[in-house]
Amino acid sequence: MRDDAVAGTGAGVLPVVPVRARGLTIEGADGRRYLDCVSGAGALPLGHNHPVALRAIREVLDAGAPLQVAGLTTPVEEAFVAELMRTLPPALADRARVRFCDPAGKSPVATAAGLVRAATGRTRVIHFMDADPDHAARPGLTDPGPAEALPAGMLLEPVRCRDGVLPTPDAVLRRLRHGKAERSVPLIVDETETGVGRTGTFWAVGHSGVVPDVLVLSRAIGGGLPLAAVVYHDDLHTGEGSTFRGNQLAMAAGAATLAHVREHGLAEHAAALGGRTLARLRGLAEDFPCVGAVCGLGLMIGIELTAPDGTADAAPRGARPGTAAAVQWECLRRGLIVDLAGPSGNVVRLLPPLIVTEEQMSAVLDRLADAVQAVQRGSGGHAPPRGVRAARRL
Repeated sequence: MRDDAVAGTGAGVLPVVPVRARGLTIEGADGRRYLDCVSGAGALPLGHNHPVALRAIREVLDAGAPLQVAGLTTPVEEAFVAELMRTLPPALADRARVRFCDPAGKSPVATAAGLVRAATGRTRVIHFMDADPDHAARPGLTDPGPAEALPAGMLLEPVRCRDGVLPTPDAVLRRLRHGKAERSVPLIVDETETGVGRTGTFWAVGHSGVVPDVLVLSRAIGGGLPLAAVVYHDDLHTGEGSTFRGNQLAMAAGAATLAHVREHGLAEHAAALGGRTLARLRGLAEDFPCVGAVCGLGLMIGIELTAPDGTADAAPRGARPGTAAAVQWECLRRGLIVDLAGPSGNVVRLLPPLIVTEEQMSAVLDRLADAVQAVQRGSGGHAPPRGVRAARRL
């Protein structure tokens, strides 16, 4: 067990040593197979080692093309940008620019914030936290100083992942878009976790019909490799460039992945299969008091877990794991890897790859239901072995 293991589902947190993976399946060093419903925190829209992504990577390697460049535009980058533009709403794509940035941590959001600050000459970037008009500013995005009449931009997530899996209502998105457009305040939509078909449309903001001024993109756009970009309306262009032009292998894998999702209607597949999955999970909530709210969009689903008697479940730090952690562990025992989300880690999150079949999803739900039943009846092992920590959201 690594002492530096951080929040997330993976080696150093759960006792699985992956040695091979394909599609939805991970094989551990002990020969056991697991259904992976974390998908690299959504970074693997086609699952593990999809032939389309692997072929694109090999073509770049075999061609002897540069793997990293600065200040130069490559054919690989041009192909990625061209494919990305095909996925955008025409009102944005017709006048869009792309700025690549460091894919680590909050860098893509920070890049978008810096862009609107430079374009507007203002400093405050407000993060819309929920449907309450009295929204709050996200820590780290608001500069100290005197209050301004208008912010530099409004940042929102189509699905609020830090709170579990809570979609922002379409009506709220449309109202924000209208109000901010009237005041010439750029609307920034963070699609880091929701993009590339995950929620049933190519970009989650598409559910509302809203066209943002800025899109923050990461994770899935690299086809499983690190890549991040900010797409923005050219009205916001200040002439400043980026010193981080992007990983060429990630751009190749990303272009192939974007094309595959678009050409094979995987967003539509996610919408249809996700709808049936939500319906079945809501039926599970009727059978077990420990299952609370079930929500999500497409194949981005959250199941809130309470104490087995249906009351709030907030285990103190260091105490016996809460219900969601116990369910996660019981899932692992049954060959299913799931993620935890929510402010107190009380939401089991399902992020299967978009290529998941009806049969595979049925197997996922059977194992999940069996794990919930074990915890509800108190027959499960509950706590992981000594030294193994329950995973939290990535």
